[in-house]
Parts: sequence; C-alpha cells; structure tokens
Amino acid sequence: MKSLILALLLATPLLADAQVWRSGPSKVDVIELYTSEGCSSCPPADRWFSSLRRRPGLFTEFIPLAFHVDYWDYIGWKDVFAKPQFSERQRQYVREGFVSQVYTPGIVINSREWRQWFRGKRDWVGATEVVGELEMRLDGQGRLSVQFGGEGAGQLHVAILGMGLVTTVKAGENRGRELSHDFVVMDVRTVAGARKWSLDLSGLPEVGQQQTAIVAWVAPAGSQAILQAVGGYLDEPVEH
Repeated sequence: MKSLILALLLATPLLADAQVWRSGPSKVDVIELYTSEGCSSCPPADRWFSSLRRRPGLFTEFIPLAFHVDYWDYIGWKDVFAKPQFSERQRQYVREGFVSQVYTPGIVINSREWRQWFRGKRDWVGATEVVGELEMRLDGQGRLSVQFGGEGAGQLHVAILGMGLVTTVKAGENRGRELSHDFVVMDVRTVAGARKWSLDLSGLPEVGQQQTAIVAWVAPAGSQAILQAVGGYLDEPVEH
C-alpha cells in the first residue's frame, strides 16, 4: 500500500502539468482571416476578429485563425507577422476551388470563401456534420499528442496563436495607426498521418503576445479542407 501511495504522489505533478483539449464529435467551425498590416482595408476585419474573443463558444464551437500574408509588404510596410507560406495557403485555396481569388481581407469559414462579411454580416451558419472527436494532449515537457476518431485524415496541422499583439505602423497605407491583433498564427507545423500524431513543441515563438493559444486541425492528404479542429489557451508557457 505504501508503494502505491508513493507512486501516486510521484505521478501527481506530471498529471497536473498536462493540458488536454477535446473537440467533441460535431465539427468545430474554423474561421480563417487573411490579412496584412500593409492593407488599409484590413483593420476593420482585424477588429471584428478580435471581438470573437468575447463570443460564446470560442474554441469549443469555433476557432479563429488569422494568417498574415506577405504580398503587400512591397508597398511600404513589412508585416512582421506575415509569412510566405500563409500567402501560399490562400493561393492553394484558390487552386482547390474553395476561394475565388487572392485578396485581403479574405475570410474563409470551414474551408469555403465567406464574402457575406462585406455585406455587413457578422454571424455565419455553423457546420452540422458529425465528424469525430479530435483530442490534443500537451505534457509538461512540451510533447504534444493528438488523436482523431474520425475518417479521411491524412495530415495534422498545429498552429501557435498570439493574442493581444499591438503594432505601431510607421509606413505604408496604415502609416500612423496603432493596430491590434488577436488569433495571429505565428507558427504552423505539419505532420502526416491518419489517426495519431506526436510532436515536440519546444521552441514556441515569442513576439510579445499577451497570451498564447494552440490549435490543431486535420485535413485529407493533398488538400486543405479542414475536417475537424480543436484548440484552447495554453495555461502555462512551454519553454521557448
């Protein structure tokens, strides 16, 4: 009995350090914003995106992802959050027929272009499919394990999001503006597989965010169509 009690005591800190997120079987809506600090029409979309922090169902019913693109950097201001692969992600949506063209602000919901935002809409029709549970577990050593209970997956994507980011723009179309951002995708890691994945999350990006979130989603091999997603805030920072 003493040996059992000792074993439980030794195991308790490891269990306490673990963080677990589960999606449930119903599909979680994924809202993607393609934006740029060099785009004068993007700040209203950025503000709407930030307002989603206060919307009920965040991370359980819907997950926002803000991808900053780099194709406006040439007009006078280099967006420090932009990456070529985020621009390429938007172009790939065009190639797959999910999006009509590359532009900012561009909004994609559940891998489909959503232009109603430009008509004043701020609510969307959520997904109704039952696709299977996606579970994500992060241990105290920065090892992430993900498991999917549905069908059709061929790859896992894991994104690290920055919340509460502020930039004073000194050139370009938004010169003189102070821009605030949330749900900024700072890093994406991709692993092939259909059911179970494991990856090391050490070395997370630090760009001055007030809070950090983590999101995982699964897609078929060779496609960006999101099947299921899960995410949430990191309780404690993983070692940078």
